[in-house]
Amino acid sequence: MPELPEVETVRRGLTPAMEGRRILRAEARRPDLRFPFPERFAERLTGTVVERLDRRSKYLLARLGSGETLLMHLGMSGRFSVTADDLSRQPGDFVYAAPANPTHDHMVFHIEGGVTVTYNDPRRFGFMTLYETDQEDIQPYLKDLGPEPLSNGFSEDRLNKAFKTRRSPVKAGLLDQSVVAGLGNIYVCEALWRAKISPRRLCNSIPGARAARLAPAVRDVIAEAIEAGGSTLRDYAGADGAMGYFQHRFDVYGREGEPCHRCEDSCVERIVQSGRSSFFCPSCQR
Repeated sequence: MPELPEVETVRRGLTPAMEGRRILRAEARRPDLRFPFPERFAERLTGTVVERLDRRSKYLLARLGSGETLLMHLGMSGRFSVTADDLSRQPGDFVYAAPANPTHDHMVFHIEGGVTVTYNDPRRFGFMTLYETDQEDIQPYLKDLGPEPLSNGFSEDRLNKAFKTRRSPVKAGLLDQSVVAGLGNIYVCEALWRAKISPRRLCNSIPGARAARLAPAVRDVIAEAIEAGGSTLRDYAGADGAMGYFQHRFDVYGREGEPCHRCEDSCVERIVQSGRSSFFCPSCQR
Protein backbone atom coordinates (compact mmCIF):
# COMPACT_ATOMS: atom_id res chain seq x y z
CA MET A 1 0.00 0.00 0.00
CA PRO A 2 1.51 3.37 -0.98
CA GLU A 3 2.34 5.46 2.08
CA LEU A 4 2.66 9.21 2.55
CA PRO A 5 5.99 9.66 0.68
CA GLU A 6 4.72 7.77 -2.36
CA VAL A 7 1.51 9.79 -2.46
CA GLU A 8 3.43 13.05 -2.03
CA THR A 9 5.72 12.00 -4.89
CA VAL A 10 2.66 11.46 -7.09
CA ARG A 11 1.23 14.85 -6.06
CA ARG A 12 4.43 16.60 -7.03
CA GLY A 13 4.48 14.78 -10.34
CA LEU A 14 0.88 15.65 -11.17
CA THR A 15 1.03 19.29 -10.08
CA PRO A 16 2.62 20.78 -13.25
CA ALA A 17 0.27 18.72 -15.42
CA MET A 18 -2.97 19.56 -13.63
CA GLU A 19 -2.71 22.60 -11.39
CA GLY A 20 -4.21 25.74 -12.91
CA ARG A 21 -5.53 23.80 -15.91
CA ARG A 22 -9.06 23.04 -17.05
CA ILE A 23 -10.35 19.49 -17.37
CA LEU A 24 -11.70 19.54 -20.91
CA ARG A 25 -13.21 16.08 -20.57
CA ALA A 26 -13.29 13.49 -17.81
CA GLU A 27 -13.70 9.94 -19.03
CA ALA A 28 -14.83 7.19 -16.61
CA ARG A 29 -14.30 3.87 -18.35
CA ARG A 30 -16.17 1.88 -15.72
CA PRO A 31 -18.81 2.78 -13.10
CA ASP A 32 -16.63 2.05 -10.08
CA LEU A 33 -13.24 1.34 -8.58
CA ARG A 34 -13.23 0.08 -5.01
CA PHE A 35 -16.50 1.98 -4.56
CA PRO A 36 -18.96 3.30 -7.17
CA PHE A 37 -18.14 6.72 -8.59
CA PRO A 38 -20.40 9.56 -7.36
CA GLU A 39 -23.50 10.46 -9.34
CA ARG A 40 -22.68 12.32 -12.59
CA PHE A 41 -18.99 11.96 -11.74
CA ALA A 42 -17.45 12.62 -15.16
CA GLU A 43 -19.98 15.36 -15.91
CA ARG A 44 -19.18 17.23 -12.68
CA LEU A 45 -15.45 17.13 -13.45
CA THR A 46 -15.69 18.18 -17.08
CA GLY A 47 -15.11 21.89 -17.65
CA THR A 48 -13.81 22.73 -14.17
CA VAL A 49 -10.34 24.06 -13.34
CA VAL A 50 -7.97 22.28 -10.97
CA GLU A 51 -7.05 25.27 -8.84
CA ARG A 52 -4.69 23.42 -6.50
CA LEU A 53 -3.50 19.87 -5.88
CA ASP A 54 -3.08 19.02 -2.20
CA ARG A 55 -2.35 15.92 -0.16
CA ARG A 56 -3.75 14.93 3.22
CA SER A 57 -2.35 11.74 4.72
CA LYS A 58 -2.52 9.20 1.85
CA TYR A 59 -5.20 11.08 -0.10
CA LEU A 60 -4.74 13.35 -3.11
CA LEU A 61 -7.08 16.35 -3.06
CA ALA A 62 -7.75 18.29 -6.26
CA ARG A 63 -9.36 21.63 -5.38
CA LEU A 64 -11.75 22.44 -8.20
CA GLY A 65 -13.10 25.76 -9.44
CA SER A 66 -16.60 24.33 -9.11
CA GLY A 67 -16.30 24.51 -5.31
CA GLU A 68 -15.86 20.75 -5.02
CA THR A 69 -12.80 18.68 -4.12
CA LEU A 70 -11.84 15.51 -5.95
CA LEU A 71 -10.48 13.04 -3.39
CA MET A 72 -8.32 10.23 -4.81
CA HIS A 73 -6.78 7.21 -3.09
CA LEU A 74 -4.31 4.93 -4.86
CA GLY A 75 -5.28 1.71 -3.12
CA MET A 76 -2.68 -1.06 -3.52
CA SER A 77 -1.75 -0.78 -7.19
CA GLY A 78 -3.15 2.52 -8.45
CA ARG A 79 -0.90 4.81 -10.45
CA PHE A 80 -1.21 7.92 -12.58
CA SER A 81 0.59 8.51 -15.85
CA VAL A 82 0.98 11.77 -17.71
CA THR A 83 1.37 12.30 -21.43
CA ALA A 84 1.67 15.67 -23.12
CA ASP A 85 2.12 17.17 -26.55
CA ASP A 86 5.21 18.89 -25.18
CA LEU A 87 7.15 16.11 -23.42
CA SER A 88 9.32 18.71 -21.68
CA ARG A 89 6.29 19.41 -19.50
CA GLN A 90 6.04 15.80 -18.38
CA PRO A 91 6.83 15.56 -14.67
CA GLY A 92 9.73 13.63 -13.17
CA ASP A 93 13.48 13.51 -13.47
CA PHE A 94 13.86 9.74 -13.83
CA VAL A 95 14.12 7.56 -16.92
CA TYR A 96 10.55 6.58 -17.75
CA ALA A 97 9.52 3.01 -17.16
CA ALA A 98 7.28 0.98 -19.46
CA PRO A 99 3.65 2.15 -19.46
CA ALA A 100 1.04 0.35 -17.40
CA ASN A 101 -1.26 -2.18 -19.09
CA PRO A 102 -3.93 -0.02 -20.80
CA THR A 103 -6.56 -2.65 -20.03
CA HIS A 104 -6.61 -1.22 -16.51
CA ASP A 105 -6.86 2.46 -17.50
CA HIS A 106 -10.07 3.24 -15.62
CA MET A 107 -10.16 7.05 -15.43
CA VAL A 108 -8.80 9.50 -17.98
CA PHE A 109 -8.56 13.29 -17.56
CA HIS A 110 -8.17 15.20 -20.82
CA ILE A 111 -6.66 18.52 -19.76
CA GLU A 112 -6.07 21.75 -21.65
CA GLY A 113 -2.63 22.19 -23.14
CA GLY A 114 -2.55 18.75 -24.74
CA VAL A 115 -2.14 16.93 -21.42
CA THR A 116 -3.70 13.57 -20.61
CA VAL A 117 -3.66 12.15 -17.08
CA THR A 118 -4.62 8.48 -16.82
CA TYR A 119 -5.43 6.51 -13.68
CA ASN A 120 -4.52 2.81 -13.98
CA ASP A 121 -5.40 0.30 -11.25
CA PRO A 122 -5.22 -3.47 -11.92
CA ARG A 123 -6.59 -4.46 -8.52
CA ARG A 124 -9.12 -1.61 -8.26
CA PHE A 125 -8.57 -1.03 -4.55
CA GLY A 126 -8.21 2.70 -5.16
CA PHE A 127 -11.17 5.05 -5.22
CA MET A 128 -12.28 8.57 -6.13
CA THR A 129 -15.07 10.73 -4.79
CA LEU A 130 -16.28 14.33 -4.84
CA TYR A 131 -17.41 16.54 -1.97
CA GLU A 132 -18.14 20.18 -1.34
CA THR A 133 -14.82 21.75 -0.31
CA ASP A 134 -16.38 23.80 2.49
CA GLN A 135 -17.70 20.55 3.99
CA GLU A 136 -14.24 18.99 4.35
CA ASP A 137 -14.32 18.93 8.15
CA ILE A 138 -17.12 16.36 8.13
CA GLN A 139 -15.79 14.08 5.39
CA PRO A 140 -15.47 10.54 6.80
CA TYR A 141 -12.06 9.90 5.21
CA LEU A 142 -10.52 13.09 6.61
CA LYS A 143 -12.29 14.28 9.75
CA ASP A 144 -10.48 12.05 12.27
CA LEU A 145 -6.95 12.31 10.85
CA GLY A 146 -4.13 13.40 13.13
CA PRO A 147 -1.41 15.91 12.21
CA GLU A 148 0.94 15.41 9.28
CA PRO A 149 4.34 14.07 10.41
CA LEU A 150 6.19 17.05 8.90
CA SER A 151 3.79 19.63 10.35
CA ASN A 152 4.16 21.66 13.53
CA GLY A 153 1.27 19.66 14.99
CA PHE A 154 3.34 16.49 15.24
CA SER A 155 5.85 16.53 18.09
CA GLU A 156 7.19 14.80 21.17
CA ASP A 157 4.36 16.40 23.14
CA ARG A 158 1.81 14.95 20.71
CA LEU A 159 3.20 11.45 21.25
CA ASN A 160 3.31 11.92 25.01
CA LYS A 161 -0.37 12.83 25.11
CA ALA A 162 -1.51 10.20 22.62
CA PHE A 163 0.41 7.31 24.19
CA LYS A 164 0.10 8.13 27.88
CA THR A 165 -2.71 5.67 28.64
CA ARG A 166 -2.45 3.27 25.69
CA ARG A 167 -1.40 -0.31 26.28
CA SER A 168 -1.17 -1.40 22.65
CA PRO A 169 2.24 -1.91 20.98
CA VAL A 170 3.92 1.28 19.83
CA LYS A 171 3.83 0.14 16.24
CA ALA A 172 0.03 -0.05 16.37
CA GLY A 173 -0.02 3.39 17.97
CA LEU A 174 1.97 4.94 15.12
CA LEU A 175 -0.24 3.25 12.53
CA ASP A 176 -3.30 4.84 14.14
CA GLN A 177 -4.12 7.64 11.69
CA SER A 178 -5.67 9.74 14.46
CA VAL A 179 -2.26 9.94 16.16
CA VAL A 180 -0.26 10.89 13.06
CA ALA A 181 -1.55 10.90 9.50
CA GLY A 182 0.00 9.00 6.63
CA LEU A 183 2.34 6.54 8.34
CA GLY A 184 2.31 2.93 7.17
CA ASN A 185 4.12 -0.29 7.88
CA ILE A 186 7.37 0.48 6.05
CA TYR A 187 8.18 3.84 7.58
CA VAL A 188 7.05 2.90 11.08
CA CYS A 189 9.53 0.00 11.04
CA GLU A 190 12.29 2.32 9.86
CA ALA A 191 11.48 5.07 12.39
CA LEU A 192 11.40 2.63 15.32
CA TRP A 193 14.82 1.31 14.32
CA ARG A 194 16.25 4.83 14.20
CA ALA A 195 14.77 5.62 17.61
CA LYS A 196 16.06 2.30 19.08
CA ILE A 197 12.56 1.29 20.17
CA SER A 198 11.21 -2.23 19.92
CA PRO A 199 7.96 -2.60 17.95
CA ARG A 200 6.74 -4.75 20.85
CA ARG A 201 7.10 -1.96 23.41
CA LEU A 202 3.80 -0.64 24.76
CA CYS A 203 2.67 2.87 23.94
CA ASN A 204 2.40 3.91 27.59
CA SER A 205 6.13 3.30 28.04
CA ILE A 206 7.03 5.77 25.28
CA PRO A 207 6.30 9.20 26.87
CA GLY A 208 9.51 10.94 27.92
CA ALA A 209 12.95 10.16 26.51
CA ARG A 210 11.70 7.62 23.99
CA ALA A 211 9.15 10.05 22.55
CA ALA A 212 11.94 12.62 22.29
CA ARG A 213 13.82 10.17 20.02
CA LEU A 214 10.81 8.84 18.15
CA ALA A 215 9.21 12.08 16.93
CA PRO A 216 12.31 13.33 15.07
CA ALA A 217 12.98 9.81 13.75
CA VAL A 218 9.51 9.76 12.16
CA ARG A 219 10.02 13.20 10.64
CA ASP A 220 13.47 12.34 9.28
CA VAL A 221 12.37 9.05 7.71
CA ILE A 222 9.39 10.67 6.00
CA ALA A 223 11.42 13.65 4.75
CA GLU A 224 14.17 11.43 3.36
CA ALA A 225 11.68 9.09 1.70
CA ILE A 226 9.92 12.01 -0.02
CA GLU A 227 13.28 13.29 -1.25
CA ALA A 228 14.07 9.81 -2.65
CA GLY A 229 10.72 9.54 -4.43
CA GLY A 230 9.21 6.97 -2.09
CA SER A 231 9.77 3.23 -1.88
CA THR A 232 8.22 1.51 -4.86
CA LEU A 233 7.18 -2.05 -4.05
CA ARG A 234 5.80 -4.53 -6.60
CA ASP A 235 3.59 -2.67 -9.09
CA TYR A 236 3.39 0.80 -7.52
CA ALA A 237 5.07 3.66 -9.40
CA GLY A 238 5.13 7.43 -9.38
CA ALA A 239 3.27 9.71 -11.78
CA ASP A 240 6.15 9.58 -14.24
CA GLY A 241 6.19 5.78 -14.27
CA ALA A 242 9.52 5.73 -12.41
CA MET A 243 10.49 3.75 -9.35
CA GLY A 244 11.10 5.24 -5.92
CA TYR A 245 14.56 4.79 -4.47
CA PHE A 246 14.15 4.87 -0.70
CA GLN A 247 14.01 1.05 -0.64
CA HIS A 248 17.76 1.09 -1.26
CA ARG A 249 18.17 2.87 2.09
CA PHE A 250 16.09 0.49 4.23
CA ASP A 251 17.81 -0.26 7.51
CA VAL A 252 15.46 -3.05 8.61
CA TYR A 253 12.39 -3.33 6.40
CA GLY A 254 12.58 -6.49 4.29
CA ARG A 255 16.07 -7.30 5.61
CA GLU A 256 15.25 -10.32 7.77
CA GLY A 257 18.39 -12.37 8.47
CA GLU A 258 20.80 -9.63 7.39
CA PRO A 259 23.22 -7.98 9.86
CA CYS A 260 22.04 -4.80 11.56
CA HIS A 261 23.73 -1.76 10.01
CA ARG A 262 24.20 -0.13 13.39
CA CYS A 263 25.26 -2.66 16.02
CA GLU A 264 26.44 -5.54 13.78
CA ASP A 265 25.85 -7.83 16.79
CA SER A 266 22.55 -9.21 15.59
CA CYS A 267 20.62 -9.91 12.45
CA VAL A 268 17.33 -8.27 11.58
CA GLU A 269 14.33 -10.30 12.75
CA ARG A 270 10.72 -10.34 11.58
CA ILE A 271 7.61 -10.81 13.68
CA VAL A 272 3.94 -10.48 12.75
CA GLN A 273 1.84 -7.88 14.54
CA SER A 274 -1.84 -7.47 13.66
CA GLY A 275 -1.26 -9.31 10.41
CA ARG A 276 1.68 -7.13 9.32
CA SER A 277 5.39 -7.87 9.30
CA SER A 278 7.56 -5.93 11.74
CA PHE A 279 11.29 -5.85 11.06
CA PHE A 280 13.68 -4.89 13.88
CA CYS A 281 17.08 -5.50 15.47
CA PRO A 282 16.75 -7.47 18.73
CA SER A 283 19.96 -5.91 20.09
CA CYS A 284 19.41 -2.25 19.24
CA GLN A 285 15.66 -2.27 19.83
CA ARG A 286 15.21 -3.92 23.20
